[in-house]
Order: sequence, then C-alpha cells, then structure tokens
Amino acid sequence: MKYVDEFRDPELTAHLLHELTAATTRPFRVMEVCGTHTMAIFRSGLRALLPSQIELISGPGCPVCVTSASHIDAFLQMAELPDTHLAVFGDLFRVPGSNGVTLAHARARGAKIEVVYSAVDGLELARQNPAELVIFPGIGFETTTPGIAATILAARQQNIDNFMVFSTHKTMLPPLMALLDDPALGIDGLLCPGHVSSIIGAAAYQPLAEQYDLACVVAGFEPTDILQALILMARQISEGRAEVENAYTRAVTWEGNARARAMVATIFAPADMSWRGLGLIAGSGLAIREEYAGFDAQSRLALTVPESKEPPGCLCGEILKGIIAPPACPLFGSRCTPSSPIGPCMVSSEGTCSAWFSYSGETRSATAITN
Repeated sequence: MKYVDEFRDPELTAHLLHELTAATTRPFRVMEVCGTHTMAIFRSGLRALLPSQIELISGPGCPVCVTSASHIDAFLQMAELPDTHLAVFGDLFRVPGSNGVTLAHARARGAKIEVVYSAVDGLELARQNPAELVIFPGIGFETTTPGIAATILAARQQNIDNFMVFSTHKTMLPPLMALLDDPALGIDGLLCPGHVSSIIGAAAYQPLAEQYDLACVVAGFEPTDILQALILMARQISEGRAEVENAYTRAVTWEGNARARAMVATIFAPADMSWRGLGLIAGSGLAIREEYAGFDAQSRLALTVPESKEPPGCLCGEILKGIIAPPACPLFGSRCTPSSPIGPCMVSSEGTCSAWFSYSGETRSATAITN
C-alpha cells in the first residue's frame, strides 16, 4: 500500500487506532459516501491501519462520476453549437462520452470551451463576450448548488442574459435510499459527507438511521477526523444502536445552513434525475424553476438529452454502487488509467478508480466486494 504520511500527530493517531480496535467487537462494513473521503482514506494509507474487521467501500459521492453518459453527450452537443462558449469544471474536461470523445477533444477541434473554477467565472466570461452564449454545465450535490443559485441571481440582477446553466445537480439522500433498498449491499454504517452536511445538516440523515437501522456518522476529512468518526460508528454497532452522530462539529451543525438551502429553493425545484450506474431516481435532482427559465440552457435552447450507453466494458456503475472494487473491472489498470481514462471514476480527482490506481498498489483483480 503506497501512502503519504498525513498524520500530523502520531501519538493521537496511535491513541485513536487503539480506541477503534477496542470499540470494534465484530466485523462491519462502512460506505464512505464522499469522494473526498475516499481520496483521503487512500492517500493517507488509512485502510492498511484499520482493524481487519472493518471493511470500507466507496459510494456514489463523486459528482463527476455520477454524471450520466447521456449528460456528458449533451455537454458535447452544446459545445458544437455556433456562437457558444462552454464554461466547465476541470474534472469534466476529460470525461469521455458514449463514443469516447471528450470536451478536450471537442476543444481541439475548435469548440470554445473554458475550464473555470466556479459558475461566477462563467458569468464573467458571459460579461466579456456579450455576443455569444455562455453555458455552464451544472454538476454536483448540495455543496455546490448554493453558489450556482447565487450566480443565476447575480446574472438576473446584472441583466446578463447570455449566461445559462444546464442543471444536472443532484441531492444526496435519494440515491442512498435507492442503494439501501437493495439488501445485497449489506452495510452497517454510513460515513456521511462533511461538505454536503454543512448545507443539509446532520439531522438530514435521521431517516436513514431509522428506516434502515444504520449507524450514520458525519466525518471531516483529516485522517484523524475519519478515525474519530469510525470510533463512534464502531461503538454504535457494538452496542446495537443506529443513530446519527456528528464528528465534524467545527463545520457541520445539526440544522445545517438554512440560508443556503433557501437560496437553492428560490432558483431550483426537485426533479427526477439520471445517475450513472443508478439510472433515473425520482426527486433526486434539481431543475431551474420556470421563473428563471431564461437561464436554463435545456429549456431556452430546447436541448434534448440523448439516450446513451456506458463505454463498453466500463463498470463505473457497479463501482459507484459498491458492488465491486475497481480492480474487478476488466479495464482497470490496462485500457483505463489516469492518462487514458475510459470511465469518469478514473478521471475525477475524487473518483474511486483514480484513488485505487494512485494509492493502492493494485492493478487488476476479479474479486467483487459482494456476491
């Protein structure tokens, strides 16, 4: 196992590992939902240090990874429109569509595509190019949607009518419920995402604890944060409890950020959304409200999302559902690498395949996580 030493206090780490071992009285399986957690766990070498009774699996928490192939193809279609700029996050730039073409390929062929750090950068691009349409492909969970909503409000207030968003924004709880409805998943606990939880609040996971008898712990992103969360989880499981606990109190409250949620509700309404690997999930997405239709690229340009298929052989969907580990994919480490990715799980900095490839030391395996 390759790793970088990120444990800033070795004595604290040793103490937490001792506590975790003492609290772990039986085997249990934990899904870390957030892609940032996945990367932190691999980068620090934490998997190799945990008690052997604890099994970690990755969930659908990487925003780029869960963006459906159909939506990637729609982004590619938009890039070919005349007098149009696309303003995209960097992780999207190299995600292949269903035919293997990426936005990077499209730009090389002459499409106007800019990599930006935020929707505000896209709005500035629209201000600087008033004769062209600027489309921002909106991806991500509750962490990013307040910023997108604020940008749309700013565009209206500043009368910048050549800026639009193509919303594929998603919410976290519906896909988790869809996964947990499958008894084959067989997890005992959920490491809840810190960034999302800062917006929706720890209380949002109460239905998961109650309906699925699941230990839920909100965790920060330092290795010691994750260890502290796992200790709380191990104690719950050992004592037969299923509760929501917050191990990231410096950033997350029980109630969350009501102001941010209110801003999102002003611009967006719940909508059915397509997820890579999970299909169409009712009420799991956010669509731009009719009052702001002038900033909705799909509505304003009458864009049709094409029906698309996963790249042949790519098992990103099964990986996102926690059914298999990346080495079980026949493309992993051979045809699919960070330098020549086939699926988004190898492209994104938060992707599970990228983390496995970069830090696990494994190349290929046919071992599935579950039957």
